[in-house]
Amino acid sequence: MRALLLVVSAPSGAGKTTLCRLLIERLGFRFSVSHTTRPPRPGEEEGRDYYFVSREEFESMVSRGEFVEWAEVHGHLYGTSRAEVEEALARGEDLLLDIDVQGASSLRRFFPEAVFVFVAPPSLSELERRLRARGTETEEVLQRRLARAREEMTFAPWFDYVVVNDEVERAFGDLVAIVRAERCRPPRLPLWPR
Repeated sequence: MRALLLVVSAPSGAGKTTLCRLLIERLGFRFSVSHTTRPPRPGEEEGRDYYFVSREEFESMVSRGEFVEWAEVHGHLYGTSRAEVEEALARGEDLLLDIDVQGASSLRRFFPEAVFVFVAPPSLSELERRLRARGTETEEVLQRRLARAREEMTFAPWFDYVVVNDEVERAFGDLVAIVRAERCRPPRLPLWPR
């Protein structure tokens, strides 16, 4: 069976990270580790959550064409390594990319066969409640995240699927259904020539 490239995007606080962890733990997806210039958050590890690099190093990688997508989000740079994606797919590994909507639109040009899923919060008020519960941002940063979330929600129709994360297990069930359906598409099955 051909490998599945699953691209998941969501506004900050929609629960994307939790759902992605479940995809990795329960369905065996390999996580594509992105590069970023932001500092690690508590509990994040180099090479597991992100590759933490300086802005200078990141910009050098951009100039060498090493990213299939990259973007600046909330003042920090994030990018997906072209080599990492191509090597995982060549090995037949189902690969999960957790990227923002800007990066997802860039990625579709390189990998049109990828499956794009937007994880939405049940409402903007619930999203604000979740962000406030984190207690990790100043009010100014929180308001920027909420404004960006409103903007990102307008891109939801561009994705192949939208999963509303009102309850984690139900939302995960929707993701499982998407993966099962995509694995049944004729081009992914070994019965058809490539």
